[in-house]
Amino acid sequence: MTVRKPDAADPTRAARAPVVAALDLGQSKVSCFIMKPEGVRHADRTIRVAGASHVQSRGVRGGAIVNMDEAAQVIGRAVERAERSAGSPVSGVVVTTAIGQMRSHRLQARVSLGANPIGDADLARAIGMALNSLRLPDRRPIHVLPVAWSVDGGRGVHDPRAMRGSSLGLDLLAVSMAESAFGALSHCLELAHLDLQGVAAAPVVSSLAALEDDEMELGCVCIEMGGGVTTAAVWGDRSLLHVESLNVGGDHVTSDIARGLSTSLSGAERLKTLHGSAMAGPNEDREMLEAPARGEDASAGPVVVPRAMLKTVIAPRVEETLELLRDRLKASGVGLEPGAGIVLTGGASQLNGVRELAIRVFDRPVRLGRPQRAPHLADAASGPAFCASAGVLLRAAYGPREAVSARKLMSRQITAADAPRVHTGNLAARAALWIRENF
Repeated sequence: MTVRKPDAADPTRAARAPVVAALDLGQSKVSCFIMKPEGVRHADRTIRVAGASHVQSRGVRGGAIVNMDEAAQVIGRAVERAERSAGSPVSGVVVTTAIGQMRSHRLQARVSLGANPIGDADLARAIGMALNSLRLPDRRPIHVLPVAWSVDGGRGVHDPRAMRGSSLGLDLLAVSMAESAFGALSHCLELAHLDLQGVAAAPVVSSLAALEDDEMELGCVCIEMGGGVTTAAVWGDRSLLHVESLNVGGDHVTSDIARGLSTSLSGAERLKTLHGSAMAGPNEDREMLEAPARGEDASAGPVVVPRAMLKTVIAPRVEETLELLRDRLKASGVGLEPGAGIVLTGGASQLNGVRELAIRVFDRPVRLGRPQRAPHLADAASGPAFCASAGVLLRAAYGPREAVSARKLMSRQITAADAPRVHTGNLAARAALWIRENF
């Protein structure tokens, strides 16, 4: 197996300018974006990506890493190509992914107030109390974000400091993944001689790249349609409200085509990419398509089917996936405003007819999302499939900053086993630092 060579002994490493590297690990592809410090453009809140690459994924299946050596190999290849493109080496990456059955959890806290106006210490007490209630057996928190503050029950407060009242309330949203998936991911990075600097849920960072500020304010669902997993992030009032995940993706459509038309997986993928659609088109009954027969029999002729048959295989799977996601979101109890829209990201969202089918399933406006604040990306890396990679870099540049640092999350400081033993004062100190960074 060929992986990156360790470079910890490189004496010039410390003198080099730091860079941010985002690694998108999916079932269909692995991509890496690298941003140098000068790539942060504060004037218009955009970024410039110094190096980008993507390779076909291996070792990831069904929302989990199933072969660590293969996954480590493609991770190393993607990072090395991006390093060559950027002209800068990296020692660690922030991984964005949808593996690990990601879920979100609401944390609430309420603290009593004195006669003085609300200050940073009061906010820190509320955050610390909310974090102490975190109990997630066998799961790893990867995001902890504020949802809303309230003063004496009055909600919709973005910055409660200097207000007066008898009680201060806080809602936090924790996003977690299976601890086993986190352990496998961490081990793959070790095999590739890379430091795991953080994990980001794909729909969360895709939202940062694809959504407009108005969409986050008024309400929106960002649906990340990957090869093996479909995930969604619900936004409202500028806050992340919920994360949902389904272990169904674009590769399931490919498998359905291969089974239904008796062709190979590579032939099915080619049919899907070049001719597939989730909605009916004109003259499909008369247009015939060819695909290689399954197996190694050289005398077997190609599979010949009308294009209309391809649609009858694709549409039910895509519709079922969207309907399952719609029903899960309804069951979560997260209310969406009537005019809230849907933004589709991820490679599977590019299939013809998916947007139109989503409009029908959700009965809401739907558009395809792209990395809007990374205007200098090459065409090959600027589509919906690359929103997650760009979103990691945008988060590093402009936030939102989280209530718990990635370093603490990586070191198991607030997992179910450790949270009861973490001293409240330490939590409050970290919370106070977060307050200073975000207000």
